[in-house]
Amino acid sequence: MAKIKQEVRLPYESDPNVVYEGDALNTLRYDDVFAVKHVGKLCGVTEHTAQTFTIPGDGEVALRIEVWSENVVRFVYTYGATPTNFSYARTTGARPHDATVTLERGEEASTIRTATLAVRVAHADASVRVSDRESGLVLHEYAAPFYARYTLMQGLDQMRLQFTTDRNEGFYGLGDKAWDTDLNGRCLENWNSDSFAYGRERDALYRTIPFFYGLREGHGYGIFVDNSYRSHFDFNSNRDGLVTVWTDGGEFDYYFINGPRLDKVASRYTELTGVPELPAVWTLGYHQCRWSYYPESRVKELAATFREKRIPCDAIYLDIDYMDEYRCFTWNKDYFPNPKEMIAALRQDGFHTVVMIDPGIRVDDDYFVYQQGVERDAFCRRSTGEQMVGPVWPAECVWPDYTNPRVRDWWGTLYRELYVEQGVSGFWNDMNEPAMFKVNALTFPLDVRHDYDGLTGDHKKAHNIYGMQMTRATFDGLKSLLPAKRPFLLARASFSGGQRYASLWTGDNIASWEHLALANRQCLRLAISGFSFVGTDIGGFVDDPSPELLTRWLQLAVFHPLMRVHSMGNNTDGAAETESEEVKKAEQTDRQDQEPWVHGGKHTDNNRKAIELRYRLIPYLYTAFRNHVSTGEPVLRNLFFYDQLDPLCRKFGDQFMAGGDLLVCPVVEPGLKSQQVYLPRGNWYSYWTGNHYEGRRKIRVKLRPDRMPIFVRAGAVLPTVDAVQHTAEIQKLDTFHLTVYLADEGNGKLFWDAGEGYGYQMGQFTERDYRFRREGNRITIEQEITGEFNASFRNVTVHLVGLTHAPGSVKVNGTLLPHSLRFDRRGASVVVSSEFSTIIIE
Repeated sequence: MAKIKQEVRLPYESDPNVVYEGDALNTLRYDDVFAVKHVGKLCGVTEHTAQTFTIPGDGEVALRIEVWSENVVRFVYTYGATPTNFSYARTTGARPHDATVTLERGEEASTIRTATLAVRVAHADASVRVSDRESGLVLHEYAAPFYARYTLMQGLDQMRLQFTTDRNEGFYGLGDKAWDTDLNGRCLENWNSDSFAYGRERDALYRTIPFFYGLREGHGYGIFVDNSYRSHFDFNSNRDGLVTVWTDGGEFDYYFINGPRLDKVASRYTELTGVPELPAVWTLGYHQCRWSYYPESRVKELAATFREKRIPCDAIYLDIDYMDEYRCFTWNKDYFPNPKEMIAALRQDGFHTVVMIDPGIRVDDDYFVYQQGVERDAFCRRSTGEQMVGPVWPAECVWPDYTNPRVRDWWGTLYRELYVEQGVSGFWNDMNEPAMFKVNALTFPLDVRHDYDGLTGDHKKAHNIYGMQMTRATFDGLKSLLPAKRPFLLARASFSGGQRYASLWTGDNIASWEHLALANRQCLRLAISGFSFVGTDIGGFVDDPSPELLTRWLQLAVFHPLMRVHSMGNNTDGAAETESEEVKKAEQTDRQDQEPWVHGGKHTDNNRKAIELRYRLIPYLYTAFRNHVSTGEPVLRNLFFYDQLDPLCRKFGDQFMAGGDLLVCPVVEPGLKSQQVYLPRGNWYSYWTGNHYEGRRKIRVKLRPDRMPIFVRAGAVLPTVDAVQHTAEIQKLDTFHLTVYLADEGNGKLFWDAGEGYGYQMGQFTERDYRFRREGNRITIEQEITGEFNASFRNVTVHLVGLTHAPGSVKVNGTLLPHSLRFDRRGASVVVSSEFSTIIIE
């Protein structure tokens, strides 16, 4: 028989030793032989239930379409297996909503209609087209039939979707990619990777978030691919008008999420994958970390210096050197002889302690975690049956299989001593891609086995969700150990839905201006991808920042929900046990500290001002987080979320909205004396000067080293407090501030509670809604209060920004105040009872 050759090579099938099997009989042998599978020609669309449709075709791939709401449609493609409907990404409460759905059967296609969408399925090849019913705009249209590839040696190794686009369509999201804001023209991979000192345009970083936004002719939509295998997203990289998404196995389970507003896409995505709990207030304070603070005297010195220099701080982190020779859940008694006393002393001075816990467990028969894990058969095994053993910080480690619910339950109990008995406030799950040293693959062999919650699978299937399941085990364990305390957990690796368990930081970055710009883009991308509780290693983990760079990074991080400095010091990449003594000696001679006062003088003052601004804004940020938890709207949003019809909002991609009212314009280049910014529709005030600006125009602003440009939406009511040294002091303040940025009308909100615990879920909060209107010289401000929390605030200072003359009178709840407002060039202010219902100023 003649050797069958592949006449036309399909994209991504470039190995000449792997051939297409064709239809002819063939007795020759190759490295591998693959077959292409499709849904095939349809005989129609079958209505399984009112909102679920099976698509019977003459091919081998099965398709099911589910209408989850008027704006969310799910497509599930399977080959060779019955769909499981299992998902680590979906939150427990995610389920279809009632929707009005009709099915229209035609000769060439069948169309499923909701109130907002029309889903057309072609009978010839099951190609799909999704259109907006009101405008007729095509939002999602297949360029080729859905494709699955099966090989004799690998089994199902690719599921692929290809749809049309053009160079004008914007693509956003996909997690922490270190790229420009718009992903159009890029080809990206999702595979959780230990990415030490990653460079710009490295695509496989620490986490996999297979969710992106499309913005087509001003209409926003999203696509979420719920598949844990390695995934690839080619956004028109060949400039051929095609977007191609493929996974290296599994079901191809994806959701089309309609907007048309991008905020609505974000909310509907988080309805599927969940939101975090409301964070404890202290977690929104400033955090200080390095590799590593030790011994105890050094930690106490650090804490004392913050208070002596009057620089606010709420948390100090302990990296791996606090452990006894890298044994998780232990202490190095030489460095920390009495950790409980130290932690209590820090707490007394307003500091919370956060410690690192890695998944790599030291192989040591005398180590209680290893002993318990062996007894419980808790550790991952190779396909040949023995434990998976490899190097991380200890030379030999094993890793718990967090995809096993029995192992997750056990893992959570290990935190008891640290969390309950010793008073550690939070935990940091690092190295959980999972990372492994000494091999280029950076992680396990792909044939390592996992329980996968009873469904079983190999590491190809479990790799991208391993870190997420570690944080799930930790989070659930902390909740079980101290049910009245809100857990704080920081993680490196995660997957869509991991926002339910842990905050994130962007990983081992570099002290460079390029990485400052990337920090901004990565945090924005993560926020709109579901992870609002996010931050970076301020100042850079690798190398030392210049004074200007550290200050500009702190100024940006004021608006990142996680505000944490973290630096490598003089440790070396991959420094494990054999190098630890050398590292410790270097610690004593050259600590390479990165605290806010490291550069001294005016730089310390500038850094203090940035951190103080963060503490002033905590009521506003906490309220924004409450909104995120309630609605799914991101705490941070690109400017084009504010106005997706304005092309200049897409052009100025580094500007962003923090909450609903603050427009932030980061300074990400050195030595600038001025900077051009873009103000979108509406009117705006400078946060610093109170100057008023009309929107839809570019302006050039002078830069100062002690602040960056911030603008406030006209019509906003901004809640703030005076700067404090740590967040517990906010609960003792007698007065807070409301700044009203005048327009014809406006609104704002303050949400406040005890800052810890779950009383807010039972009404123990105060939520204050503010509305104002201006009619001639009269300004009326109204407050509506709900909730039962008795806040310490007895008074509120009301500031009015945008006045052109001094008011003559102030009435509070109908009573004329005996004194008038204080008036200066920025406006007027008056102190009134925080319980007011109406203020009238004339």
